[in-house]
Amino acid sequence: MEDSNPVLIKSFAFSVNLLNYLKNKKRSEIPEVLKNQLFKSGTSIGANIEESMGSQSRKEFFHKISIAYREARETHYWLRIINATSESKNPELNRLTVSVEELLKLIGSIRKTTRAKLK
Repeated sequence: MEDSNPVLIKSFAFSVNLLNYLKNKKRSEIPEVLKNQLFKSGTSIGANIEESMGSQSRKEFFHKISIAYREARETHYWLRIINATSESKNPELNRLTVSVEELLKLIGSIRKTTRAKLK
């Protein structure tokens, strides 16, 4: 992993934190199907960012970064649902939500810059 790339670092840390959060949740707290959806979309963010680093063209990079952005949006949605249906407020869930919002801003900025360079 490139140590100086903030989006790689943040997306990897987010995936690890998300996995640790989900491992500790019982079925009664979060339905299994929702845990699976959140796990898939949340870890896909970093995987697509990692793939984008190996892109052979700016167009391919934009495509992979756009997928990462969509996965981050989906992850944000699932986190909001869990938060809205939780009986008590969870600081760990709040940290995950803030982290994915930061990723959305970073990835959104990267997309905007890359789109401008493609024109």
